[in-house]
Amino acid sequence: MPLYDYTCQSCGKAFEFLARTLSDRPTACPACGGSDLKKGFSTFAAKVSSGSACPHEGACTHSHGAGCGCGCCH
Repeated sequence: MPLYDYTCQSCGKAFEFLARTLSDRPTACPACGGSDLKKGFSTFAAKVSSGSACPHEGACTHSHGAGCGCGCCH
């Protein structure tokens, strides 16, 4: 489910909205109840696995820490 940023044009309050469907939109500002809402740009969060940070661990032939060229080993 995507998380979208919205700004109320009436009071200026910025808030996030979790859309459960593609057509799901907020109907009112949570601060003032205004309905003049403008959709903004959102960033995304990537899931990071616990454990090794290298996605090539197990298949990588270089020792981790020395740099295997995958961009995640330093």
